[in-house]
Amino acid sequence: MLRLIATCSERIDKYISSNSNISRNDIQQLISEGAVFVNQRKINKNKFILKEGDEIEIKKVIDKQINLKEQEIPLDIVFENDDYLVINKPSGLVVHPAPGHKENTLVNGLMYHFKNNLSNVNGLLRLGIIHRIDKDTSGLLIVAKNNETHNYFASLLKEHKINRSYIVIVDGKIPNKKIHIDLPIGRDINNRQKFAVTETNSKNAFTAIEVLDYLKINNKDKTLIKCQLKTGRTHQIRVHLNYIGHPVYGDPVYNKKIDDFNQRLHAYSLEFIDNKNIQRKFEIPLPSIMANEIEANKMK
Repeated sequence: MLRLIATCSERIDKYISSNSNISRNDIQQLISEGAVFVNQRKINKNKFILKEGDEIEIKKVIDKQINLKEQEIPLDIVFENDDYLVINKPSGLVVHPAPGHKENTLVNGLMYHFKNNLSNVNGLLRLGIIHRIDKDTSGLLIVAKNNETHNYFASLLKEHKINRSYIVIVDGKIPNKKIHIDLPIGRDINNRQKFAVTETNSKNAFTAIEVLDYLKINNKDKTLIKCQLKTGRTHQIRVHLNYIGHPVYGDPVYNKKIDDFNQRLHAYSLEFIDNKNIQRKFEIPLPSIMANEIEANKMK
C-alpha cells in the first residue's frame, strides 16, 4: 500500500503521478479498479480534485518491476537517530531518481547505506525523502527512516513549522535591508523546464530576504543575503529573486552559468521540534567555493 499526504489542490491522477513512481495511466487504471482512497473514501473519478492535507491511500500495486541501483555514494550525515537523519547534500547531486535519470542520486546512496530502513510514503523513487532541494543547491535535508516519522515531518512542513534558511549570492545591489516576497509561482508557459511568478496554475509562495553584506566580484555588484522560506515551491528562491531583478549568481537556468558549481545557493540552517518533542537546530558551513568568494570580495 502507498500512502501520500496532498500538499496542494490538484487533480488526483496528476498529483499521484508527480509524487510517486506510478504513471498517470496506471493511476487511472487503479482508480477504475477501486484501489484509490482519499480520507478513507473510495475515489472513482480521475478528475477528483484533492485539497491540501488530504490523505491518499493506494491499496493495490501495479505489477511492474522498479529497478533502482544501490550505489556507494558518500553521505555527509550531520545527525542521525533511529527515526531520521539530517544530510548535508553537495551541489551537483540530484535528490531522487526520475524517468531517464535513475542512477547517481541521493536516493541511490541512501538505499546503499540504509537498505530498507527508509520511509516509502512518497513512493519507491523517493525513499526517505520528505523535502528536496535542487540539484545545484547545497545544504541540509531531513530524511525519514520510517513512515510514521515521515508523516510527522510532512505535517510540520504543511504547518510551516520547519524553519529553513539559505545563504545566497545574487547579482546587483539590493538597497532594502529586508524584503518580503509574497507572489504565486507556477510553471512557465513558455518553457516547461522553468517556473515563473504567474497567476496561471500557480501556488502561493512566500520568501523573506535579509541583506547580510555587499560584494564586488569581477568588478560587478553582488549582494549576500539570507532567505527564509514559509513555502517550498520548486525553484522558489531562484524564481522570486529573478523576478525582483536580482537573480542568483551562477544560476544556469534563471541567470548565467559561470562554472560547474552553478548557483550560489546554500541551505545552511534547519530548525524544528522533532517527533520526540526535542527542539533541534542544525547549521552547516558554506561550501568552500562560496566561502572563499565572499571572503575575497567583500566591499571595503
